[in-house]
Amino acid sequence: MDFSFSEEQTLLQDSVARFIQNDYDFAARQKLIRGEDGFSRANWRTFAELGWLGVPFPEADGGFGGGAIESMIMLEQFGKGLVVEPFLPTVVLAGGVLKIAGTAAQKHQYLAGIIDGSLQGALAYVEPQGRFNLADLVTTAKADGSGYVLNGYKAVVLNGPAANVLVVSARTSGAQRDRDGVTLFLVDAKAPGVSRRDYPTVDGLRASEITLENVKVGAEAVLGEVGGGLPVLERVIDEGIMAVGSEAVGAMEVLYKATVEYCKTREQFGQPIGKFQVLQHRMVDMFMEHEQSKSLMYMAAMRLDEGYGPEAQKAVSAFKVQVGKSGRFVGQNAVQLHGGMGMTDELNIGHYFKRLTTIDTLFGNVDFHLKRFGSL
Repeated sequence: MDFSFSEEQTLLQDSVARFIQNDYDFAARQKLIRGEDGFSRANWRTFAELGWLGVPFPEADGGFGGGAIESMIMLEQFGKGLVVEPFLPTVVLAGGVLKIAGTAAQKHQYLAGIIDGSLQGALAYVEPQGRFNLADLVTTAKADGSGYVLNGYKAVVLNGPAANVLVVSARTSGAQRDRDGVTLFLVDAKAPGVSRRDYPTVDGLRASEITLENVKVGAEAVLGEVGGGLPVLERVIDEGIMAVGSEAVGAMEVLYKATVEYCKTREQFGQPIGKFQVLQHRMVDMFMEHEQSKSLMYMAAMRLDEGYGPEAQKAVSAFKVQVGKSGRFVGQNAVQLHGGMGMTDELNIGHYFKRLTTIDTLFGNVDFHLKRFGSL
């Protein structure tokens, strides 16, 4: 199979890689996560000016008509720089729901703002009791005239602190875990009845716990069909897995290369530790774990671009399992081979490992996706 990129894809890869190399070193990133927003508004405007925020959206919606492969190219480079700007929650998740289920009016009102960088979004779908089951919802939306009243609680809403609009999953009918009866709503982040508790996550990002108390929305806030939101949510979450998995592949590449370089210079018993055969084997294993993840990344991206269905779902779950296992192996060994330095907050190694650990649990862990793969 031909895995070479097109000219446009290569230019996209080069532009993102150049930005990471020139403008996004580790010291700059650490300064950003200690700031008020936790990311750079200036960088976000740069993303918009370069067209990156419009890459995954159809040309008819004002985007550039990219697919899973283009998103993969960008996120892999973002992973190398541990980028903290909210591309995943705004573009991939909230923007993804709008792309799939939004009406022309909704796209005009919200998607245009996402693409030009003036609007940020968040997907509020996680509930404490859900355990990766997207249909397990306690949050309700009761009909109220032509609109709805939302009540419930959403956990770990990525980019909640900065989001202007929330995409909220709620149950409009059926029992707590029924596949039917799940509806997606657009909710103004500052609407009456929306309250949130913001906090930093272990990997340096920002998230919120969001409570909805008698939040009123109109009929125009419904995304897609009433009661038919679960297939849309499943597809968007799979696109999210593709994104964070690609990010993990980029992070693993940085870790194994940094470890190889360190082992060439760190001396023990009068010679570089990289000359010890047992450590050479360990570094080769790190390289192989990265390569296996990268191969499955390509397969999952191609399957998603061929069309969303069981084959794409299987490929995404297989990719997520591999990323979870490989990320843990590469991260643990990078920390160990760097010795005491690997445990310090000043070195970037531990921060890459934190991000890989978080990605392992995002959108379903290894055990969940092994079961899902088997059921498919």
